[in-house]
Amino acid sequence: MPPALGQRPLPNVLLVSLIPVAFWFVIRPLLDPPPPLPALLTSVGFSILAFLATLYLVPALGPSFVKANLTGRDLLKVYSDPIPESQGLICACDLYLIVDSVIPFPFSNSSTPLEGLLGAASLHHELSVYLSSLMSMLIATLLGFLDDVFDIRWRHKLPIPVIAAIPLLMVYYAEGGNTHVVVPIPLRPLFGVLVNLGPLYYLYMALLSTFTTNSINILAGINGSEVSQALIIGISVILNDLLYLPWPVDFRIPLHLLGSQAEVEVGGPWHAGMAYGSSQLVSRHLFSLYFMLPLVGVYPARAFPGDTFCYVTGMAFSVVGIQGHFSKTLLLFFIPQIFNFVLSCPQIFGLVPCPRHRVPRFALTTAFSQPPSKLTVLILRIFASLRLTKLKSHPSSGTIIEATNLTILNFLLLNFGPMNEKRLVQTLMTVQVSGSALAFAVRYGLAGLVYDGDRH
Repeated sequence: MPPALGQRPLPNVLLVSLIPVAFWFVIRPLLDPPPPLPALLTSVGFSILAFLATLYLVPALGPSFVKANLTGRDLLKVYSDPIPESQGLICACDLYLIVDSVIPFPFSNSSTPLEGLLGAASLHHELSVYLSSLMSMLIATLLGFLDDVFDIRWRHKLPIPVIAAIPLLMVYYAEGGNTHVVVPIPLRPLFGVLVNLGPLYYLYMALLSTFTTNSINILAGINGSEVSQALIIGISVILNDLLYLPWPVDFRIPLHLLGSQAEVEVGGPWHAGMAYGSSQLVSRHLFSLYFMLPLVGVYPARAFPGDTFCYVTGMAFSVVGIQGHFSKTLLLFFIPQIFNFVLSCPQIFGLVPCPRHRVPRFALTTAFSQPPSKLTVLILRIFASLRLTKLKSHPSSGTIIEATNLTILNFLLLNFGPMNEKRLVQTLMTVQVSGSALAFAVRYGLAGLVYDGDRH
């Protein structure tokens, strides 16, 4: 049996080259003349430091987790050496240290009005929103770590993120958060331009936090799946935020190629990108960047991030989507996760047997201990006809006795053939990137067919 792989050596040139760059971003806002967005530059510098800290701390602290018996075994490898688990706790601690260190820069009197803060009243509002978001993420980290330790069952862990979202929702309510939604053009003769959802909007936000937190956790089973999807979604959110910031140059996006009726002008310090001069929109997307930039990092493939990582990243996405008021755009970046969740529902809700680890395999892995119900048979037959799963029936009775796990990973294996773990992760990343590209096309192209105006 081949020995287990050791930790990858980390290049010292990475540390030497990035530390000066990080400190330049941190110090530059303190020099004259001040840049247009000094707090954003500071956040970039701290984010680089968070990346380096995570890159070096995960291998260094891994043995401590092994001693504490927080370990797992790689089910897709031939070796059985213990691998440190719950490493998302390290990433979460780095994230909170950076997000906490950034607080004095955007929420002090030295911040320029161009950063979206409109005086003392707005400053207090922004700070309360920021701190409540940080508290929700801290609670999500605690609950994720408890899940790692006590191995909470799927059907029980689904509502857990609602607990973490309580501080976020309460501050949103206390600050008089908007609960109106814009009605699509075809439905306006029935409902008007705006509809006040009231308590239903808070239910929607609670469900959003539940979905974003659990959807990353559900789409797991191979090394790199959780981290790669969170990384691509985080980068997509950052790119979306950058469209709404002031830029020193103007440029146009040819949205008519995507179905829109006109081009969109982006840029200019007072155009504020696609915010169209709205300092409130600039502030919302700066808020998103303060959380997303430190979140984007790298995880070594020889350590398990655990449920802690899934909880904190999912709650971070929920926080920026709710407080930045672009939750519909955020959900577009979760297209692969939505597909995977819908596909997984029969297993999550007990219609189909659900093993603890739904490791992707080309072979049949889910066995029925008793004949499935008529509803289960109907669902599986429909899924099999759509090539979403593969079934094995009893040769004489025709009863379904085995099926592949209902995940997007098995869907890829069934439709593209057997592939090794690395190739499967690369395929999953391609699907995630394609989903983000489709999301941008829908948001800034096709959405113009059902919504009018600047939609901000």
